[in-house]
Amino acid sequence: MPANETAPPVKKKGRRARLIVLVLVLALFAGLGYGAYWSVDGVRASFPQTTGSLKVPGLTGTVDVKRDAHGIPQLYADNDADLFRAQGFVHAQDRFWEMDVRRHMTSGRLSEMFGAGQVETDAFLRTLGWRQVAQAEYDNKLSPETKKNLQSYADGVNAYLKGKSGKDLSVEHAALKLSDDYQPEQWSPVDSVAWLKAMAWDLRGNMQDEIDRALMSSKLTQAQIDELYPPYPFDRNKPVVDGGKIEGGKYVPQGTGGSGSGSAMGSQASTATGGGNGTGLAGNATAQGAAVGLRTQLTSLAKTLDEIPAILGPNGSGIGSNSWVISGRYTTTGKPLLANDPHLSPQLPSVWYQMGLHCRTASAQCQYNVSGYTFSGMPGVIIGHNADIAWGMTNLGADVTDLYLEQVKPEGYVYDNRVIPFATRDEVIKVAGGASKKMTVRITNNGPLVSDRSDELASVGSRAPVASSAPDRGNGYAVALRWTALEPGKSMDAVFKLNKAKDFNEFRKAAADFEVPSQNLIYADGSGINGNIGYQAPGRIPVRGAGDGRMPAPGWDSKYAWKTDKAGNVEYIAQNELPYESNPSRGYIVTANQAVVESGTGAGKYPYLLTTDWGYGARSQRINDLIEAKIKDSGKISTDDMRAMQMDNSSEIAALLTPMLAKIEVSDPDVRSAQKLLEGWNYTQENDSAAAAYFNAVWRNILKLAFGDKMPKELRIEGSCMNVRADSSGPIDELAELVRECGTRGDDSAQPDGGDRWFEVVRRLSKDEKSPWWSAPKKGFSQPATTTRDELFARAMEDARWELTAKLGKDQSTWSWGRLHQLTLKNQTIGTEGPGFMQWLLNRGPWNLGGGEATVNATGWNASSGYGVTWVPSMRMVVNLNDLDKSRWINLTGASGHAYNAHYTDQTTMWAKGELLDWPFGKDAVDKATVDTLTLKP
Repeated sequence: MPANETAPPVKKKGRRARLIVLVLVLALFAGLGYGAYWSVDGVRASFPQTTGSLKVPGLTGTVDVKRDAHGIPQLYADNDADLFRAQGFVHAQDRFWEMDVRRHMTSGRLSEMFGAGQVETDAFLRTLGWRQVAQAEYDNKLSPETKKNLQSYADGVNAYLKGKSGKDLSVEHAALKLSDDYQPEQWSPVDSVAWLKAMAWDLRGNMQDEIDRALMSSKLTQAQIDELYPPYPFDRNKPVVDGGKIEGGKYVPQGTGGSGSGSAMGSQASTATGGGNGTGLAGNATAQGAAVGLRTQLTSLAKTLDEIPAILGPNGSGIGSNSWVISGRYTTTGKPLLANDPHLSPQLPSVWYQMGLHCRTASAQCQYNVSGYTFSGMPGVIIGHNADIAWGMTNLGADVTDLYLEQVKPEGYVYDNRVIPFATRDEVIKVAGGASKKMTVRITNNGPLVSDRSDELASVGSRAPVASSAPDRGNGYAVALRWTALEPGKSMDAVFKLNKAKDFNEFRKAAADFEVPSQNLIYADGSGINGNIGYQAPGRIPVRGAGDGRMPAPGWDSKYAWKTDKAGNVEYIAQNELPYESNPSRGYIVTANQAVVESGTGAGKYPYLLTTDWGYGARSQRINDLIEAKIKDSGKISTDDMRAMQMDNSSEIAALLTPMLAKIEVSDPDVRSAQKLLEGWNYTQENDSAAAAYFNAVWRNILKLAFGDKMPKELRIEGSCMNVRADSSGPIDELAELVRECGTRGDDSAQPDGGDRWFEVVRRLSKDEKSPWWSAPKKGFSQPATTTRDELFARAMEDARWELTAKLGKDQSTWSWGRLHQLTLKNQTIGTEGPGFMQWLLNRGPWNLGGGEATVNATGWNASSGYGVTWVPSMRMVVNLNDLDKSRWINLTGASGHAYNAHYTDQTTMWAKGELLDWPFGKDAVDKATVDTLTLKP
């Protein structure tokens, strides 16, 4: 999971004047223009007070804030209200800029802060309506206790804001104050709830795959598309659970319960492909031009999605997480060990904030004693442990989104041969330094029309009139989004229930409310002889009608709608029927975005379809293998063994391809010398490895030659241009009938991205040395056309040699994977696209990293765009259930969101080395680690 987060990049358009002001302000603050006064008064004015005492309105008693040497706070209070009020206050002390930008993003109000360049992003987010859904959750779904905690948290944030000017909050706020008189508004409980929608957006499942498959249909056959999306390799990579059945309306793990399946099955319909017409549309279109209309709409939608802030990370094959838990019978402590490292976008500050929330004395008025990773802007702990249990999360990847092509008319949209009027919602986007923008959101029974938010749609078919307040959406067709997160739910309740759970039953009850995003939840406690371990798959997962969610569906046909009950409510898989495990006989549980369970109708198979787009299990199986090898070798696993597993850099695709590459005859002496780097290499991607650098360059060029150049332009990296026939979309090398065609996809979502889906594609195709995928046109006079696997591999080896010569120099002794594979931490607003001077002030790095795509140490990169790090283990933790004070943790950056604060990036170098910090929990351990104490008083 928490495969999402922080503020979005600010676009350049229409903001040059604001950026100039920001540059001047930051120059003053850095002491570059007006001396030391500005350096101290400007930069340090927003640093939090961490010692002494402060008065906080609303508190009923004192709260102690004890910070360790890394600024990580542990809070102690006498009642829940004071505890969460203090949490809001402390979050705001360290991270209010992050919180403020985030709440503007979730409500579609970035333009109020950053000007006209954010209008299109705001319009799309308003169309999704996160803020409206969050408000409905708060009003109608959440428990009174949750609402009370949310209000207490908001009161604490507002207590911090009271009487503060821009420079007192952050350097960034100071700049906005000087340029536009921007004044932060009061925090509300709904601001916190809306953050869950942003988290769910980045963990939404297979929406990008759905778009990509449909766009591929303009250039590839259905058989070719299927080769690029192979089935999950259940014969090789273990799912999370070994198997089970549904009996009497409940999931029964393998080896328990009675006989018979006893369950009505969810839809298992296979994907229809439009009768082979290459539309990429599930089911036959009922109107002329639907196929072209779909591709036109999806091309535009894909461009729009590239502009939406990826809060937690790129929504591709790499985003996910690792977590595993081992029974005490296989640990050196005799109690369970639990590890977790969510893979998210690298951001500055990190998406996570480490914190402990402690009641001085447990009572009905003070119920919490919990520590772990929090989200700034939300109360409670998301991942961590309390005094009784520990839990971790990874993205389950359930298919909870569907795109529908809608046939529209002047008066509405078509559904079962009837025209139904749109539901509409009017929105006004306020723009800093400019006029407000009005827009109308149109909503079908399959969700809002997300394609309304683009002004780049080409004309298709006869033009369908639209209201003057709605943008042109293409003639006759539009795309709607059905998504479980657009229905109000109770996920915020689940956070507080998890924080208080004392055993597996209470843990499962909390999971039942964790509706979106759908996560793999792992569990451990220290009770009994060896403790207990467990797993639960929660989430609101729809039961589909026709189709399986792999392709956009025809919205005009009710057969493809999500199933509903007699009252019209969507049918979701019942929580009691979702897979879980408790103390499995193997003694451990691994979740790393692999298949949860094998679906189907056979014995031991799960009767509902959760998704067909799992991760392919490269990381999960490596973790399984490491655990089994350690148990076989010594019988016991230590905390340090868990840490070492988290840093495992072994490459599955290197182990497969390197023996093949080593056998290829190479005549060029420079290429041959590079090939020799692979001899004796153990396939680990350490940051100082020249062999890893060369292999990954070869892998990238294999993907480009075999697949990238055969992709439609909508999936190729922006700016990658090639010659194609005027009457065909395929690459050619003749000099006649040429047109220049350039890619349009953004860096994070371009294909092939090189994730473990591509591992599986190449694994299967490598057995066929003459597959058409191995064909590539000749290039100039030196590189003839390829027709076989080894010919293409040889060319990739040559291309990789000259690519690394250009990037790293001709001398191979200076090559290293880390020089290619670098992490730069960027401030997620003005540090991403602002002038170089601002980036220099706010950003940090680079760090040379090991690891790579689909390794356990998942420092991901997109092979289409380069070698730079695009997602990372955003934190790492190992919880020791025998002695919680001997647990260990680390964050990607640090506690502070203030540039130049000592805790801005003080954990990053340790994180890069794989080191972990002590994680004190008990009062004595916390007191021993405390270096600063701040007392908050009524």
